[in-house]
Amino acid sequence: MFASTGVIAATTDATQVAEVQFNDLFLQRPGGARVDVSRFEKGNVALPGSYRADLFVNTNWIGRAEITLRQVGDNPSNVQPCFNRDLLQQVGVDLAKLSPEATHMLTDPNQACATIGMLVPDAVATFDNGEQRLDVSIPQASLSRAARGYVDPRYWDEGVPAALLSYNGNIYRAENRGASSTQAFLGLTAGLNVGPWRFRHNGNTTYDSRGGPHYQSVQTSLQRSIARLKAQFVIGDAFTDGTMFDSVGFRGVQLASDERMYPESQRGYAPTIHGIANSNALVQVRQNGNVIYSANVATGPFVIDDLYTTGYGGDLDVIVTEADGSIHTFKVPYASAVSSLRPGVTHFSVTAGQYRSPLLSSKPALFQATVQHGFTNLITGYGGVTAAPGYVAGVVGAALNTQLGAFALDITQANTDLPGIGTRHGQSVRISYSKLISPTHTNIAVAAYRYSSSGYLGLQDAMQLRGQQTGGVSGLLSGGVRRGQFQVTLNQSLPEGWGAFYLSGSTVNYWNRGGNDTQYQAGYNNNFRRINYGVSAARQFDVTQNRWDNRFMLNVSIPLNLGSRTVYSSTSLQHDSRGSTVVQQSMTGALGVDNALSYGVNVGRTSGGGARAATNVGGNVSYMSPYATVTGNASTGTGFKQYGGGISGGMVAYAGGVAFTPTMGETVAIVEAKDAHGARVTAGSGLRVDPFGHALVSSLTPFSTNEVEIDPKGVPMSVELKSSAQHIAPTAGAVVRLKFETEGGGRAVIMRARMADGEPVPFGAEVSDAAGRNVGTVAQDGRIVLRGVKTDTGTLNVKWGDTVAEGCSMSYTLATASKTSKQRWTDAEAVCTK
Repeated sequence: MFASTGVIAATTDATQVAEVQFNDLFLQRPGGARVDVSRFEKGNVALPGSYRADLFVNTNWIGRAEITLRQVGDNPSNVQPCFNRDLLQQVGVDLAKLSPEATHMLTDPNQACATIGMLVPDAVATFDNGEQRLDVSIPQASLSRAARGYVDPRYWDEGVPAALLSYNGNIYRAENRGASSTQAFLGLTAGLNVGPWRFRHNGNTTYDSRGGPHYQSVQTSLQRSIARLKAQFVIGDAFTDGTMFDSVGFRGVQLASDERMYPESQRGYAPTIHGIANSNALVQVRQNGNVIYSANVATGPFVIDDLYTTGYGGDLDVIVTEADGSIHTFKVPYASAVSSLRPGVTHFSVTAGQYRSPLLSSKPALFQATVQHGFTNLITGYGGVTAAPGYVAGVVGAALNTQLGAFALDITQANTDLPGIGTRHGQSVRISYSKLISPTHTNIAVAAYRYSSSGYLGLQDAMQLRGQQTGGVSGLLSGGVRRGQFQVTLNQSLPEGWGAFYLSGSTVNYWNRGGNDTQYQAGYNNNFRRINYGVSAARQFDVTQNRWDNRFMLNVSIPLNLGSRTVYSSTSLQHDSRGSTVVQQSMTGALGVDNALSYGVNVGRTSGGGARAATNVGGNVSYMSPYATVTGNASTGTGFKQYGGGISGGMVAYAGGVAFTPTMGETVAIVEAKDAHGARVTAGSGLRVDPFGHALVSSLTPFSTNEVEIDPKGVPMSVELKSSAQHIAPTAGAVVRLKFETEGGGRAVIMRARMADGEPVPFGAEVSDAAGRNVGTVAQDGRIVLRGVKTDTGTLNVKWGDTVAEGCSMSYTLATASKTSKQRWTDAEAVCTK
């Protein structure tokens, strides 16, 4: 806004304070009063004292700390941050590299203030009073080595005491040729945080019009992070780590490494599920007999990529219930990828308690321990043991990180005592491989083969078979004893403009029955200008029908510009091995602020396959409000009709009130910004501050640096944010409280001030209220911007120089405010008299 003739950098040992010299002749009206701009020539100088500020080292946020600012020398404006041994360590300085003189300063009681420049050559520190942050620039040679993304555990935030609740409910009703059925699902996760402890209960209620309601407790646990061990301690219900043995449920205690506690650059899997729905369908995902996911999906291809991790092993059963009542299922292999550890890194897990499975009425004792250690860049060794009544298994193996790819080879020995039958001994050998072939952009995500001898039983099969022999549940191993299993997932990127294709599949054979369980999928995707298209094929062997089930699909998507909105038109053609052909046409789009309302309509026709031709039409809608996400869908066709709805979201209750969110994650932050209703929080899509001054950010990454920012654009005119961004590094499951200071809450006023002779008040003059507080500066043509004006009448003082004659005062009266005036500017005029 001001014209300047030059910039003078007044440099000290520790801080660079910019001084700007303005030529006030550029600001003086012809014949008008001269403007005193000397107060604008200094930087944002802070007063001596203690401040809690964000620390930035070489532009990277590392945490928050108490810092002390003191005056250095005789210049009152030379206020600089003082560094002691603790603060130097916090900003990452290697104390062993300090000079003898610098070391003496840190221990000298007569040293009033040691600046960073005195201690570390070429280091600079700048304190921003407005943002309450200390920026430190330190040469790399003076820093101690730390991995990228490292956040010192001293800065991990355990959060505030709070109660949490997240929910996901849906209802699905279908009527087919006079028969009707209703299914409902309500999943709940309730929690309580006290200090570092996290209590969580996860369960769900399912309802079926034929079987009635049923509640299933998935797990209840008490958990906390242990920073020194980089581990999580769990008491209660949870799942074992499936990296070496199949993941199973237990009730007891567990201490296991948490890779999230390592820096992001040192961190070494739930799979993504692809499927096709022929109508508005209900999709459920089960693992080890537990329902872990349920959702309504629209007609066409669907992708589930947000499964919570329940372990690294255990196949997923996907059940798709169509609108006409038909059901098709498929399995998704869920096994760990090849994982090597860095040299010197150790991961461990120790579990003791009871084996927990909904397929067993008893809960036998369980003990499991595993360990992985990176010996060199080439070799990672691992091993473990599992023990239960009548069962013991041990595994030993190694992972090799080679130029040809990552290999892992292990062997498991298992002994099972079966009452009335005897003891079974067996071995299982597994070899796995992963590789990104850079020259061809081929990504072999998982390729694994496991061979098991006839006497080998995994823990789950052993417990079920023992339960069968002791009169528990019969027929538990009707699926067969596995012999060999092969699975592969491959993604191939082609040269630019040629798209990409993927291939995934698995096959399993058995000792005690014929036939293989085989399924695989392949697909190709590309785009031509704005048109996206893809072809896919799926092949699965149906053991019950003793035949192959093949499906082929072509999908084309075209974006259509309708005014300021984009609507996507998708056409799909599907053909299966029975000769049935399905053609679907759908239109999807979004409306409203932040695209909160999304919608879709579709029409389809099925023909061939020996059945009568049928037509169906349907639609779905989803609205993400500040408090919850609401969905609805309906469809009708030849001989059937279907409709359903759902609601999901979460809430957190804490000392400052209750905050709501349409999506709930594991680790959250409560943003408090008084009077900033409507402001957009950039950490979440469509997330805004509610009328109570709260916003719940549900997508924080634990043990890592998270930035939460409020966009001032959405803040009411009468409110001003003192800072717009904060950084935080929460622990897992924490509820962090972030308070953004605001000023205002009254009215926003643009006042046009004139002198008694009609001339505008001098440009650049200071404006203060009756209490002497600075409230603004006179802009062009005598305009003054005032925020937070809470009274309709008042007096302001204006000063543009040091003498009494270079000032005036003015009284103002504002028009009566309407109920909505807080969101708008109020225009006013006043005369300034001496």
